[in-house]
Amino acid sequence: MNLQLTGHHLEITPALREYVLSKFSRISNHFDHVIDVKVTMSVEKLAQKVEATLHVPGNDLHAACTDENMYSAIDMLTDKLDRQVLKHKEKHGDHHKSGGAVKHQLSA
Repeated sequence: MNLQLTGHHLEITPALREYVLSKFSRISNHFDHVIDVKVTMSVEKLAQKVEATLHVPGNDLHAACTDENMYSAIDMLTDKLDRQVLKHKEKHGDHHKSGGAVKHQLSA
């Protein structure tokens, strides 16, 4: 998983980078096929805003969160993206029955 962090009117500190990495490791635990992640952090007056786009095979997942605290905004963002990844994973799962059709089952 490639992670690209960008700060808009904000300097990305090593502590902030490590916090984002630890939170996004939860998403990669649920779904291994995340190609890359682009995270943009910005400060607009008193609001801390975090946006992220996950590139997964067949889709791009996007979420944004705003809060007074940057760390809680990151927490809410990863919760949103985690739900989206689980939903994407369910959609693209195997929809075929495990036994298959009756005529294709081996008779003993």
